[in-house]
Amino acid sequence: QVQLVESGGGLVQPGGSLRLSCAASGTIFTIYDMGWYRQAPGKQRELVAEISRGGMTNYADSVKGRFTISRDNAKRTVYLKMNTLKPEDTAVYYCKAARLIGSPYWGQGTQVTVSS
Repeated sequence: QVQLVESGGGLVQPGGSLRLSCAASGTIFTIYDMGWYRQAPGKQRELVAEISRGGMTNYADSVKGRFTISRDNAKRTVYLKMNTLKPEDTAVYYCKAARLIGSPYWGQGTQVTVSS
């Protein structure tokens, strides 16, 4: 069983920055591909960024150049650094752990609100 706990969300003004963290426990962290997703009110959950076990990254077009995903395997943690935040980035952000076999695991989510 994998437990994922997100933190770092909050209220920030447009143009501001936040760093989200997702701490994993209960598993060998390095065997999982990790990702950040978000879900805004009335919308479907969407991929924001993902990082493979080997460190390869992929980003949604809407966040390219503004967000950076990284992982620290020693700390069993994945991060999402978000810069130049926009009101349309407002959503609940979820951490996901997945591998080729078995179902993925999700965290409980952390709210990010971008507003003046």
